[in-house]
Amino acid sequence: MGTEHTYCTFQLCDLYLGINVMQVQEVLRAQGRTRVPLASDVIQGLINLRGQIVMAIDLRRRLGLPARGEEESPMNVIVHTEDGPVSFLVDAIGDVIEIDDNAMEPAPITMDGQTRALLQGVCKLPRHLMLVLDPERVAALDHHPSSP
Repeated sequence: MGTEHTYCTFQLCDLYLGINVMQVQEVLRAQGRTRVPLASDVIQGLINLRGQIVMAIDLRRRLGLPARGEEESPMNVIVHTEDGPVSFLVDAIGDVIEIDDNAMEPAPITMDGQTRALLQGVCKLPRHLMLVLDPERVAALDHHPSSP
């Protein structure tokens, strides 16, 4: 039996994703965002989180997925990074679950290299797979799948 870790889960398109709960500060409903001129299309703006300015990253764009419809309001998963809190915009929030380390495997080599680089691994769950994101890599905007 391996060590268990707890994950905050969420959905993005038809993907089931998770982040280690120790890296999650909080989860919020849609927040007003201020656009950032000339910023990458991955950056959907800045939010005011109780007086702290937090960058909002659209995970759909970051992972090269289709854009969210105008009528759809994203949820915010606020994560801790070395540079401070960052908001990941997601479609829906899931449960907090515990996963045994033995259920985690590396991302398949057949997955797009840039997307694979954003993952800590893939967990086999009874009904589906969960992609486990590395918040530090996701927040590092030096490269991303939607780049030309």
